[in-house]
Amino acid sequence: MARPVILSVDDDPEVLSAVERDLRARYGSEYRIMKSSGAPEALEVARQLQGRGSAVALFLVDQRMPGMSGTELLIEARKLHPDARKVLLTAYADTQAAIASINEVSLDYYILKPWNPPEERLYPVLDDLLTTWKSSVSLPYEGIRLVGSAWSATSFAAKQFLSGNQVPYQWVDLEKDTAVQELLRSLVGDPAPLPVVLCPDGTHLVAPSLQELAAKVGIQTQAKLPFYDLVIIGSGPAGLAAAVYGASEGLHTLVVEHAAAGGQAGTSSRIENYLGFPAGVSGAELARRASAQALRFGAEIVGAQEAVGIRCQDPYRIVQLSDGTEISTKAVVLATGVAVRTLDLPGADRFLGAGLYYGAAMFEAASYRDQELCIVGGANSAGQGALFFSRYARGVTMMVRAGSLAKGMSQYLIDRIAATPNIKVVTDVEVTGVGGADKLERVLFRHSGASEESVLAVAAAFIFIGASPRTDMVAGVLARDDRGFILTGPDLPRSKSRPAGWRLDRDPYLYETSVPGIFAVGDVRAGSGKRVAAAVGEGSAAIGMVHRHLEAV
Repeated sequence: MARPVILSVDDDPEVLSAVERDLRARYGSEYRIMKSSGAPEALEVARQLQGRGSAVALFLVDQRMPGMSGTELLIEARKLHPDARKVLLTAYADTQAAIASINEVSLDYYILKPWNPPEERLYPVLDDLLTTWKSSVSLPYEGIRLVGSAWSATSFAAKQFLSGNQVPYQWVDLEKDTAVQELLRSLVGDPAPLPVVLCPDGTHLVAPSLQELAAKVGIQTQAKLPFYDLVIIGSGPAGLAAAVYGASEGLHTLVVEHAAAGGQAGTSSRIENYLGFPAGVSGAELARRASAQALRFGAEIVGAQEAVGIRCQDPYRIVQLSDGTEISTKAVVLATGVAVRTLDLPGADRFLGAGLYYGAAMFEAASYRDQELCIVGGANSAGQGALFFSRYARGVTMMVRAGSLAKGMSQYLIDRIAATPNIKVVTDVEVTGVGGADKLERVLFRHSGASEESVLAVAAAFIFIGASPRTDMVAGVLARDDRGFILTGPDLPRSKSRPAGWRLDRDPYLYETSVPGIFAVGDVRAGSGKRVAAAVGEGSAAIGMVHRHLEAV
């Protein structure tokens, strides 16, 4: 952990050197001793320290300096470091000014020059002030700080990206932190576009794109090679399983992910029916382990990159990315999964990230401690979400369209929900509206067969109402069913004995699409099992078929 700072300021070089010498002799092992020869320079140092998340324990400032007095400097410095102790160095003639500043700037002490011997006239005062400071101040977080508004959709998107990629960060609510407000005014003006990312190296990003944010936090965003044996699009359980088996069997393998590893499964608070984890495992932990395993075998994983199209240039398949780059490969595995279905209700979009969330959004749980929450949906993911949030919320109301949970939820989850006293299940209902001022405050719903709406007052609603496949990128390229899921193997429509347009003498393999060398696995595939274990099985099994395809090209 970085040492807190003691900053001395004086325009007289000899005095400044003497102050630095005495401070370093007494406090150098526990504090960083810094100095500045003038007020403007000192303020800039204070801003940089605040931007890096470095704590200033004490300002030791000369009162009489050209352009800005020590009192005026401390007034400005207090806005950036409100907890720092403030001491003036003053000549006898300036004593009255120092006394006046006690009230003006909440001055902690003033010391007359010269202060020799320091053992009697300097150290006792500073020892006392620093001891008090250490006992009352928590040292600031030293990693990435994400500054935004609790009700900002762009701030929520950045939180979701960092959390999904398991990047440690500290959330700073701009409306509650006056010191950070002052810092942002000096860095980017007022009002600042949100979010602002403050980095440990002193740099900052203003309203960054996800790709800019990914590059800053060390996520690989560009492929290292122009050609790969295998490109996997999507890093959910199916995609990561394919990456592990492909890379471990010697294929130069690239994984392209638009958001975060784990896909929909990665947002699950706990997966309790996955083989080999009797106590359950969170989706994030499963994704972390699988990603590490794929990387260990030599696979590359690039993040914050959307695959926007595929074209054929036999014998190669060209994957087009959102940043305009193209990757050539001999085989593609599509594991793009599904996107959560959104509420088709007037005004719902304005509450996104401001009390309305799609999926679990587990990183928001602490924000709603001891409040009333709503879960919309009745499948396993909704049940897992309800159980997770019940640990924080005062009450959780599940709104289920079906007549019972049994229609779409595993029995073990139904039993646990029934045994959780602060979860209430309301069946045979349809959500008809949402409302609130700056944030979500209520959910409107109607019971089946009823004509009147009912109102549920909530602080937040988490939506689990199904999903649609991520297949727009292959529209017109691959055969899909009427819901947009990709058709593979024996499910492909046939003309005579072979699928329409199929040019090879062999039949398509089990997970092969209507284009040779392009495979689809996991939730995006028509007829898939829609379970984590099934997705892992499909992803690993597809690699055997990729090998057979590569042998023939």
